[in-house]
Amino acid sequence: MSKTHSFHIPVMGIGYTIDSPIKVSQFGIDSVISLVDDILLEKIRKMYSEKFKLPYQEISTKIEDFRAKRITSYLDMMQEMTDQKFTEFKALTSEKLSSIKEYFDLLPDASELKLEFNSLINKERKFSDIKQWFNNKINKGSIDVNIMTKVDKDNFKNGEKLSIEYNDAHAALRGFAQSKLHSSIILSAGMNPRLYNYMEQFEDFYPNNNGEIKKKIVLKVSDYRSALIQGKYFAKKGLWVSEYRIESGLNCGGHAFATDGFLLGPVLEEFTQKREELSQSIHTILVDALSRKGKTKPTTLLPLKISAQGGVGTAEEHDFLLKKYNIDSIGWGSPFLLVPEATTVDEETLAQLKLATEKDIYLSNISPLGVPFNSLRGNTKDIEKEKRIALGKPGSPCPKRFVALNQEYNQKGMCTASYQYQKIKINELDNNPKLSPLEYLTQYNKIVEKSCTCVGLGTSALLAHDINTKVEGPGVSVCPGPNLAYFSKEYKLNDMIKHIYGRTNIMLRKDRPNMFVKELGIYLDFLKDKIDEQQENLVSRKQEKYFTQFTSNLQDGINYYVNLFENLKDGVIEKRQSILHDLSTSNQILQTLTLRIRNLRLKPITVKS
Repeated sequence: MSKTHSFHIPVMGIGYTIDSPIKVSQFGIDSVISLVDDILLEKIRKMYSEKFKLPYQEISTKIEDFRAKRITSYLDMMQEMTDQKFTEFKALTSEKLSSIKEYFDLLPDASELKLEFNSLINKERKFSDIKQWFNNKINKGSIDVNIMTKVDKDNFKNGEKLSIEYNDAHAALRGFAQSKLHSSIILSAGMNPRLYNYMEQFEDFYPNNNGEIKKKIVLKVSDYRSALIQGKYFAKKGLWVSEYRIESGLNCGGHAFATDGFLLGPVLEEFTQKREELSQSIHTILVDALSRKGKTKPTTLLPLKISAQGGVGTAEEHDFLLKKYNIDSIGWGSPFLLVPEATTVDEETLAQLKLATEKDIYLSNISPLGVPFNSLRGNTKDIEKEKRIALGKPGSPCPKRFVALNQEYNQKGMCTASYQYQKIKINELDNNPKLSPLEYLTQYNKIVEKSCTCVGLGTSALLAHDINTKVEGPGVSVCPGPNLAYFSKEYKLNDMIKHIYGRTNIMLRKDRPNMFVKELGIYLDFLKDKIDEQQENLVSRKQEKYFTQFTSNLQDGINYYVNLFENLKDGVIEKRQSILHDLSTSNQILQTLTLRIRNLRLKPITVKS
């Protein structure tokens, strides 16, 4: 099946793409739904059922396996609604040749569908033939889903811990596996062997007699080694990873899983060079595993896709990634937050996003997961948090508990952003007479800066759909990537698509750096902050080794980029000289940081007698 577009809309937050398939699927655009919050999914399902008079029966928490059933019901509703919209779209569009032309005008020039359509037009085929061809050829965009593998909280009933299949990520996986969707599950946030093992139980993840997989596995990774390890792990179970989605470690929205200085360009290069080796080696393991299980073995090599995302913002960058690294699809995330026809953002947050500049989008420590988190300064969830701190009641009521993963004080776990957890931690500080006022304040701020993101990242969807937020509160967390700073207004879907394919330019600013240069700058800032944290001493030899490896990888990345852009043909990259100048400046910064690391004094290791 030929892919309609060369871009996809990745998952954004918990609620920002919760109903994107209903908005964009009929145009052949793939989008991704987060499966973190079954409570939010149930509320949105009820809203759409009432709006379009669809059958609805509440799935309450009293029902056995309610989380999985809510997710299945929501995804089945998405399937039904997108099928209906796609049928209506085809019927309406195919009535006039001009409408069909408008549809194909939006597709990339290299699209097989577009080339075939132009061939039909040039051959002056009858309109009835073109209409029939159109209805048979165009495809609906995929309704993909995302699971953060580490958000896999244990659950309890009547005080008893439930078996592992009722953990949050396990239940979400089951909800997807039991749905009617023929799509992909994107697994992010690292490896979870218990979850991966659980996937063996569902037939839809295995290839059928024709080598087709109803529910494909997509791994979000930031380096080749991780892809190879996880791909082999799945293959040993007879499961094929259909796509590796390479994301920038820091130049992205949401949680930022920083690499040890590995930059996106060199990572993509490694995948390009080793793509066939990756596919062949893993396929051999897969066939052996399927044979041992007595399952159908594919007679040919299964398709393997490579996609990329993180900071792409111009048609030139989009086209460069496709051609240079043979990418199958490119994720355009944060810019689509400004496209109401594609994502779901409340009006107040949308207004904030339109005005956001570089200083407003920052890498924070607010996430309860303990992972750096891209956030927007002044978001209403942070304002809500600050008000509670000012009242002497820091922390959130924690109504949903999806990231109540800290088991420091009880088996059921607490969220580090919760009032309960922060109260205990602050009491410990109060009872520690050894802390100086400065040490107390530093530790206090680290405790109270955590924000209830599992609620805040879904609230915008409730507000946008005018759904009651009495339980959640009105506060909204939003997690754009740094790239959003260069998009400054609300856009129509058609205009964003035209921008992606270079038919128009919706970016008003002229000072946006190249995506590779931007990522490099973020990594240099990240490294500087890490060095500042050490003050004058490296903590250990392990920390010294980390810094050494980090700077070495950044240096390799800079050398790669200099060679890449110096050898590009004239006209391929408009800002080639500017990029080389920026790389030279970045190299100087790196040398300064490397010198600072060398000058740090290593604390002597005390050996106990």
